[in-house]
Amino acid sequence: MTRRLNLTNTMEESKRNIAILGSTGSIGTQTLDIISENPGLFKASVLTAARNWELLAAQARKFLPSVVVIAREEFLAPLREALSDLPIKVWAGAEAIAEAAALPENDTVVTAMVGYSGLIPTVKAIKAGKRIALANKETLVVAGEVITKLLAEYDSEIVPVDSEHSAIFQSLMGEQRSQASKIILTASGGPFRTKSLADLENVSVKDALRHPNWSMGAKVTIDSASMMNKGFEMIEAKWLFDFEPKDIEIVVHPQSIVHSMVEFIDGSIKAQLGTPDMRIPISLALGYPDRIKSPRPSLTLGQYANLTFEKPDYEKFPLLGLAFEAINKGGNMPCILNAANERAVAAFLAEKIRFVDMPRFVEEVMQAAPFVDAPDLQQLVKSNSIALEIADEKIKKYII
Repeated sequence: MTRRLNLTNTMEESKRNIAILGSTGSIGTQTLDIISENPGLFKASVLTAARNWELLAAQARKFLPSVVVIAREEFLAPLREALSDLPIKVWAGAEAIAEAAALPENDTVVTAMVGYSGLIPTVKAIKAGKRIALANKETLVVAGEVITKLLAEYDSEIVPVDSEHSAIFQSLMGEQRSQASKIILTASGGPFRTKSLADLENVSVKDALRHPNWSMGAKVTIDSASMMNKGFEMIEAKWLFDFEPKDIEIVVHPQSIVHSMVEFIDGSIKAQLGTPDMRIPISLALGYPDRIKSPRPSLTLGQYANLTFEKPDYEKFPLLGLAFEAINKGGNMPCILNAANERAVAAFLAEKIRFVDMPRFVEEVMQAAPFVDAPDLQQLVKSNSIALEIADEKIKKYII
């Protein structure tokens, strides 16, 4: 049974201990905002980062977790030195992150790491019976079936952090799943919604990082610009809510006020609305089943005289179509899709390939990588490695 928060008690023993995997990123820093605003409810028990040891050290000095972990081992020495006067354990490496996620004191593990790297720590946390506040799309994209089975086997649960999945989660509250007929995922359309296919030939990294509504990390922002993020969210929704891809509709909603909807068998639709602020769904995931009072301004519908919806352009954003192809084929194909996309985004951010090269490159990797029909976790790990090797070879012909 989910433990409720005592919203009037500020005693230490009433707090939930929150492990944040990826505390220096966008989701991680906003999670710490909520912890800072609610010191009687939450405590940061574990903080991890990939390489930004300076910010990680500053966070550790402020929030005093029991453990901090830096993924890149070359930064272990300066991080330890920076925290040498505090009773904080300082670890390094991918295995250490997974170990820290499963520590007994953690109540909730916020998986805010970017990309495939979030998979194994999430698996470890599930096996340890933790609540997962899931912000890492790739975990369910790569291993949705495996994760679903693990959640059934261990005393663990996922509460989604992505605004779209949080909206679906909230729309299904109090409803019978059998009464829901369709998910409607909303997408902002990103910075290139109104550009033509020809315009995309010469867009820059700076252009792609200029999201109209949301402040996110570079990788997620590029995925938004290409609409791959919406393909990933469709795959996530399949596993989180037990819907087939054909029953998941994607609509472009530029205002980012309606975060997603659920249609029911009687034709009615429930939607969750809110300002485009990730601290709202993060707060719900930390406090669930309770809601936490927010100090930020609430949505005023008078500000939005027009809420518009339109169909996505699959010709202009072919990565979205490739996501549907991958999940419909199943097996390890979504894993291959994710690996290829990670390499494509990294190459684009490094200005080695063009924005319009990414879909062609991803499709080539999907066609070349060996298919496995019903992979287990180890086979998915191997599939990811093979797909990355193929991607590293194929990317050479695209380099500008």
